[in-house]
Amino acid sequence: MTRHDLSASFAFADRMLEQMTLPEKAGQMAQVEKGAITPDEAAEHAVGSILSGGGGNPSPNTPEGWRAMVEPFVEASRSSRLGIPVLYGTDAVHGHNNLRGATMFPHNIGLGATGDEDLVEQVFRATAVETAATGARWGFSPTVAVALDPRWGRTYESFGDDPALVSRLGAAAVRGLQGPTPDDPSAVLACSKHFVGDGGAAWGTASAPAWTTWWDDWDENWQIDQGDARCDEDELRAVHLPPHAAAVDAGALSVMASYSSWNGEKCHGNRRLLTDVLKRELGFEGFVVSDWMGVDQLDADPRRAVVMAVGAGVDMVMVPFDFRRFIDDVVVSVESGDLGAERVDDAVRRILAVKHAFGLFSDPAPPPSLDLVGLKEHRDLAAEAAAASAVLLHDPDGVVPVRSAQVLLAGVGADDIGLQCGGWTIEWQGMPGDITPGTTIRQGLDGTGAQVAFDSEARFGGGVTAPVGIVVVAEPPYAEGMGDRPDLALPDEDVALVERMRPLVERLVLVVLSGRPLFLDPVIDRCDAVVAAWLPGTQAGGLADVLVGRRPLTGHLPRAWPAASRSQRAPSWPRGHGITR
Repeated sequence: MTRHDLSASFAFADRMLEQMTLPEKAGQMAQVEKGAITPDEAAEHAVGSILSGGGGNPSPNTPEGWRAMVEPFVEASRSSRLGIPVLYGTDAVHGHNNLRGATMFPHNIGLGATGDEDLVEQVFRATAVETAATGARWGFSPTVAVALDPRWGRTYESFGDDPALVSRLGAAAVRGLQGPTPDDPSAVLACSKHFVGDGGAAWGTASAPAWTTWWDDWDENWQIDQGDARCDEDELRAVHLPPHAAAVDAGALSVMASYSSWNGEKCHGNRRLLTDVLKRELGFEGFVVSDWMGVDQLDADPRRAVVMAVGAGVDMVMVPFDFRRFIDDVVVSVESGDLGAERVDDAVRRILAVKHAFGLFSDPAPPPSLDLVGLKEHRDLAAEAAAASAVLLHDPDGVVPVRSAQVLLAGVGADDIGLQCGGWTIEWQGMPGDITPGTTIRQGLDGTGAQVAFDSEARFGGGVTAPVGIVVVAEPPYAEGMGDRPDLALPDEDVALVERMRPLVERLVLVVLSGRPLFLDPVIDRCDAVVAAWLPGTQAGGLADVLVGRRPLTGHLPRAWPAASRSQRAPSWPRGHGITR
């Protein structure tokens, strides 16, 4: 347990509250997207937090550019009437993933396959150092959802479908982000998300409120993300609550409310969950932040929505754009009696106490050096994590590790940084291509000394053959509901790729880059070995090392891998499966 003693921080917050006006309190409860406000406006309105959403990057998108974007907000807030420092947040979910040149680690599903708490803590410690170096002291991570349905577009953000595994690794992530003491300049505020039950939402229950139009292509994509978890309280407590309890026990001082609902009631407005369970029962002393425009989903009237969310226990609202309206809504609601002044004071007290605990009110210590972004030691750690996350699913004849000096390599995923990193990389949805520095599988194999012939489409001319072929299939990048997918079958072009490679080699290894299990039944009989590589991040050289035996194969499935269609309801390989060598 790493719970922090916040008594001194709450005493400090109480003294600050006595000096604050109601508009200043409302300002502290606002989190605003950096492009919607200037540093001077943030200081004038005592705004509590600024964030970079997915893709909310400076130009140029460099470590220096990030610090130049963040520091003016912090400096302006320190010169405001009360000098309350702003807290800058970003989606640091697998490294400082919005920043080109940062180290991108495997997504959580891959870390779940390692089962290694110490490794996970090291990964998130490195993430915190690189994030804090740019001035951001809050990472919206870790996701501690227990993802039950692999069709969910956030499956790769989850460590797995075992509450005990998710609890262990989620707690390790919190310890890594926040470090030994939260007031260390390299400590980053962890954010356990999303409270609670998002991993248990039912397919087809996601629906956009009629008054919101801010998600593109909702009807074509969102099916389970932001949906309804239809389960009784016993199941909620047995499956979905334990990882959040573990995160709180590990010292997490922020929690993000879930877009999803529990039995039809939006979590953003559920007082029983946010106040009675999280704050009172679990003893959570930090603050609850909403998700991006999540409060707006509660009611067509923005003011009523604010009253519902704050009254339920949301302390800070990710507005993220119209901050003036939000501040006015809080002020008017308190003055009219619709929102209790004591509830506002409690929210602001929590926010101020966390800022104090993280040393933000002290004379600012220098942040970690920008030279630590993309540090070799961090990239080496990422390669280690990529290797440890690989799961050898199938290999009856011992083809892996590959011993052949000649290898044919195919598949666009074999030489594409963007595909191996997945969503939440530089942009919200991620993208294929050379989006950030790193090492691809092809480059990693080239570095092993093997003679590798590569053609992305396996159209090797001139009668080229080899003892071993490796085909890398890859899901396109996606995030959130844009990744909700009813059919987890391999695309026809991937099946065709395997078919083209098969007659050219004696042994064929299939490597699957994906954020979740995919149905492999059309190709499994054509492959001698199958490796689940998940989304390994920027350092896929570690994965190449595993393929040729330079590193051991140690990964195990963090969730069952289904056979083919969901109608079969029988996994090809159960949770915990993994051939080790």
